[in-house]
Amino acid sequence: MTRLSGKVALVTGAASGLGAATARRLAKEGATVVLTDRDIVGEDIAAHIVDTGGRAVFRLHDVTSQPDWAAAVEHAVADFGRLDILVNNAGVAGGNHELMDHSFDAWRQILSVNLDGVFLGLRHAGPRIAASGGGSVINISSILGKVGMAGAAAYCASKGGVTLLTKAAALEWAPLGIRVNSIHPGFIDTPMVSGALAGREDGNEMRVALMAAHPLGRFGVPKEIGDAVAFLASDDASFITGAELVVDGGYTAQ
Repeated sequence: MTRLSGKVALVTGAASGLGAATARRLAKEGATVVLTDRDIVGEDIAAHIVDTGGRAVFRLHDVTSQPDWAAAVEHAVADFGRLDILVNNAGVAGGNHELMDHSFDAWRQILSVNLDGVFLGLRHAGPRIAASGGGSVINISSILGKVGMAGAAAYCASKGGVTLLTKAAALEWAPLGIRVNSIHPGFIDTPMVSGALAGREDGNEMRVALMAAHPLGRFGVPKEIGDAVAFLASDDASFITGAELVVDGGYTAQ
C-alpha cells in the first residue's frame, strides 16, 4: 500500500483514538506523518510508526492557538520540504449540557476546539498545501454535524459548522488543486466516546441504546475512520471535493 508515497501529512489530535489510527494508516500508505496533540503520549504513537518502518514525528500542538498552528505547519515544511495532506481531527465531546443552563464558557470551549481549530488549520496549512502543488484536506465532522442530539447543542453546532466550512473551502480551493472533504463518523469506540458515556449516570444504558441505534449493531472502530481518511487523501478520490463521507453503520440512514 503506497498510495501516499512521497506525501507529507499533518494529523491533529493524533495521540489517541481516530487521530492515532489515522496517522498509522497514512504512514502505512507511504506518507510521512506529522502527528500533533496536546498530549505528549503522541510521541509513543510516532515512535511506533517509525519502529514499524514508517516515517513520523510528533509535535505538541493546541489547535486553538494561532502560534501553535503556525509552528506546526512551519516545522512540517522545514523538516520534510512540503505539506500535502491535512487531517483536522482534534476535537472534544464537551459533555452533556441542557440549553436552559448551558454556560457560555462551556459553549466557547467546545466551539474553539471543534470549529475554530479547523478554521485555523485551513488558514495556516492551506497556503503551504497550495505551494506544494495542491493536495487534500480531510475535516473530521460527525453524524452530529448532520442530525441533532439532545444535550449536545454545542457539539452539534460545532460539527455542523465544520460541514459547511468544508464545502466553502472546497469551492474556494478547487482552482488551487486542493480537495476538501468531511468525514462523519457514527459512534466510534474511542476514549472520547467512552469518557463521555462514563460521565453520565445512565452511561451503560446509553451505550446499549446507541449501539442499537446503528443498524449494523455496534460502534465503529478507529481503523474504519483511518481507512476512510486514507481514501480521501489519495488519488483514488481525485474527483471528490466538498463531499460528506458518512461512516456510521447506518445511523443516519433511518
